Amino acid sequence: MYRTNTCGELRLSDAGRRVTLAGWVQRIRKMGGMTFLDLRDRYGITQVVFENDNNSDLTEAANHMGREFVVQISGTVTERTAKNPNMPTGDIEIIADKLTVLNPSLVPPFTIEDDTDGGDDLRMRFRYLDLRRNAVRRNLELRHRMTMEVRRYLDSKGFLEIETPMLVGSTPEGARDFVVPSRMNPGQFYALPQSPQTLKQLLMVSGMDRYFQIVKCFRDEDLRADRQPEFTQIDCEMSFVEQDDVINLFEGMAKHLFKEIRGVELTEPFPRMTWADAMKYYGSDKPDTRFGMRFVELMEPLKGHGFSVFDNAAYIGGIVAEGAASYTRKQLDALTDFVKRPQIGAKGMVYARVNEDGTVKSSVDKFYDQDTLRAMADKMQARPGDLILILSGDDAMRTRKQLCELRLEMGRQLGLRDKNKFSCLWVVDFPMFEWSEEEGRLMAMHHPFTHPKDEDIPMLDTNPAEVRADAYDMVINGVEVGGGSIRIHDSKLQAKMFEILGFTPEKAQEQFGFLMNAFKYGAPPHGGLAYGLDRWVSLFAGLDSIRDCIAFPKNNSGRDVMLDAPAPLDPKQLDELKLAVELPEE
Repeated sequence: MYRTNTCGELRLSDAGRRVTLAGWVQRIRKMGGMTFLDLRDRYGITQVVFENDNNSDLTEAANHMGREFVVQISGTVTERTAKNPNMPTGDIEIIADKLTVLNPSLVPPFTIEDDTDGGDDLRMRFRYLDLRRNAVRRNLELRHRMTMEVRRYLDSKGFLEIETPMLVGSTPEGARDFVVPSRMNPGQFYALPQSPQTLKQLLMVSGMDRYFQIVKCFRDEDLRADRQPEFTQIDCEMSFVEQDDVINLFEGMAKHLFKEIRGVELTEPFPRMTWADAMKYYGSDKPDTRFGMRFVELMEPLKGHGFSVFDNAAYIGGIVAEGAASYTRKQLDALTDFVKRPQIGAKGMVYARVNEDGTVKSSVDKFYDQDTLRAMADKMQARPGDLILILSGDDAMRTRKQLCELRLEMGRQLGLRDKNKFSCLWVVDFPMFEWSEEEGRLMAMHHPFTHPKDEDIPMLDTNPAEVRADAYDMVINGVEVGGGSIRIHDSKLQAKMFEILGFTPEKAQEQFGFLMNAFKYGAPPHGGLAYGLDRWVSLFAGLDSIRDCIAFPKNNSGRDVMLDAPAPLDPKQLDELKLAVELPEE
């Protein structure tokens, strides 16, 4: 054994014991005839003392070590004279009598400390060094604890963990697939699964009535803070269930995780909000409900007063920022610039302050008398000291989304988005379809296997755009942490769905015949849900990006800068795969 104890476990009660530790050199300090070395492993840091008077050769050897050397040290645990209350081992130190260098180290490109001097790109290039830092290691430990609790909870509910293939067929709906050429079948390709959707439905047909899998999924889409080209789902499916059955079981799992991981006891049922209300009042299907500022529609009080921006608008809406009437002109101009950013796209912003005497001072005063402005403030339930912010536009949905961004920014500025406060809800009754300008047709909002609400099925023939789905998302603090639906289990209804989505019967059979045929052999009613493990971990860890809770993530361009991937293939490999690569001219 290279060690008898770990660096984080020794305490004052161990004084007098001879121990052997192994780990990495965190830092070395030379003070007169003594050398102090901080030794680090996964479990913590222990101070080791080399005394020149007792063993000058040993002290000299310690003086020649550098940061991140891997060493083995033996010595006696003693009480520390100058205690360090910030370290769990701050009451003790090791008086060394033996030192073995197991492996020297180059000088690391950044300091292996919580407050490192390494930038994102540098730390990702040397991710194996970044993982030594406490801040990153704790995220992976949290991830491990969560997966163990997930398995424990689902096992207690009768679920079987079943693996599904990583090499599957490509599907035309949803995000772009990552494709894998087949050497044994030239000109043909596998796809990496966006999710095990059809496979878990086949498991339900197989009689495996409660399935789960902690599974890698792959989507070739543009990246942002909460997306990676490969990510991990807690994927679940159940037979003989309705929507409430799924919601209740996985709400129970969420409460279990909050209690076991965060020590937060959630006793009340999670509120449910329809998709239509989420868009109407928050401009988002994943609203952050830690704070108010619900949208108030202002067409009636503000239209028709000669202000052309409002008079020509299809939608006028506002929010109330409580106690923010003290915002300066500079701050308000900055907010206007914020909503005019290209990624948000508003043309401008109107504001109004409610003064202490109840009068309202607006940036468009010349178009509105005091009675009209007070009526607007009353409708918004604004009080003295509040700030009203208003956006308008010629497209109601787009303007609500712009107002959503403004609301979130105000929540951030006013300190209302506390990462240690959690607001959970279910968003339900999603539209079944959404119109794609690019495709020029209706697309499935979730996926083609989602069951429509029973009462809306007749509209599949008359008005499919108004059909609602038996779909549900769990949203926490404005983040979609999971979602699912009741699935179609009838082959005729599934065929109808493919017809609406523009599939010919032949194309539907080619792409999904295996599933439609399976439904003809006694498919049970079934439904499920997938939680995003990366998002759950980042939520509990208080992170801004899921990248920080993944051991080896990709950057925002989808590159692994540590492995230098993706990379060109050797021409011999291309020849074996019968592939030719043509790059556009620069």
